[in-house]
Amino acid sequence: MRYITILAAALLFGGCVSEVQPWEKATLAKDGMKEGGANPLVKKYEEHIYYSKEATKGGGSIGAGGCGCN
Repeated sequence: MRYITILAAALLFGGCVSEVQPWEKATLAKDGMKEGGANPLVKKYEEHIYYSKEATKGGGSIGAGGCGCN
């Protein structure tokens, strides 16, 4: 039973170790594959939401807290 489990794990995780070929790098470099996607406004809004949530702790590059006082 143990050998079957090891064999199943090897088959399951064995496909994850493939090297990216040079012709596949062009696909991975497209705008849709970047963080934020092809639309730059998506990243802008995600950052706005993140900084709004983290403002009370001074997250990111914000120097003061979220109370409006500096």
